[in-house]
Amino acid sequence: MRLPLLLILFLLLPACQGALPQAPPAPSPLPVSAAGSDPIAALLPAAEAAAPPLARMGYSVQVGAFSSIDNAVRLERLLESRGIDAYYFLHESGLYKVRFGNHDSYQAAKNEAVGLRDQGLIGSFFIVIPEDYTAARIARGAPGDLRTELVRTARRFLGVPYRWGGTDAEEGFDCSGLTLVCYRLNGLDLPRVSRSQFQAGRWVAKTELRPGDLVFFATRGGSTVTHVGLYIGDGRFIHAPRTGKTVRIADLATPFFVRTYVGGRSYL
Repeated sequence: MRLPLLLILFLLLPACQGALPQAPPAPSPLPVSAAGSDPIAALLPAAEAAAPPLARMGYSVQVGAFSSIDNAVRLERLLESRGIDAYYFLHESGLYKVRFGNHDSYQAAKNEAVGLRDQGLIGSFFIVIPEDYTAARIARGAPGDLRTELVRTARRFLGVPYRWGGTDAEEGFDCSGLTLVCYRLNGLDLPRVSRSQFQAGRWVAKTELRPGDLVFFATRGGSTVTHVGLYIGDGRFIHAPRTGKTVRIADLATPFFVRTYVGGRSYL
């Protein structure tokens, strides 16, 4: 005797309901940093969040006192063609000078300078000792604020034609010379290339940038760092756009910089 179809369905229904897959548990919320509602900070690698501090500058050699930037650039490039890590800068006196070397001892710096002088590449020179740098003086308890000094150094270059050269023909022109000079003149050995500067710093949220931090951009698309500036506060930064242009202040809220912004880094 066949059971009515309706009765069969009634008997099977509880079994089918028991076999239904259960809904997956709701995902746990992203952790929120204690400093604010910023889940991105919690996802950063620990190594990036706790980057080691920059090394202090050692003994360097300073040469030249040029009224023309062209003479300083020529000397810088001559030294770099010999494999020497040199950079020119605008001194507080209004003259352009060149520095190179980062030695562990006074004698090592002097030996390098004497060798170059004997080759006719440089004239008289001056040895900059580690204790002369702002970072070292403040560390010893002298009054001052390193962030303020970094901004002051960067402002000294406003209006100066950008003449630092690219460092890698394959990677294109790199505008990191300005930030390198600002940090090294104050006693911190910032890497030369913007990509290395980006990797060396500690991540900082855009809303938590402080004067002296660096801001990085991917100006040629993608996410590869190609440009850098020094943050001075109030959403503004000092940068050197490209060769032939002068060092200037820009706003992070400018559409171009909003679109190309990669991140901020702190070293202090």
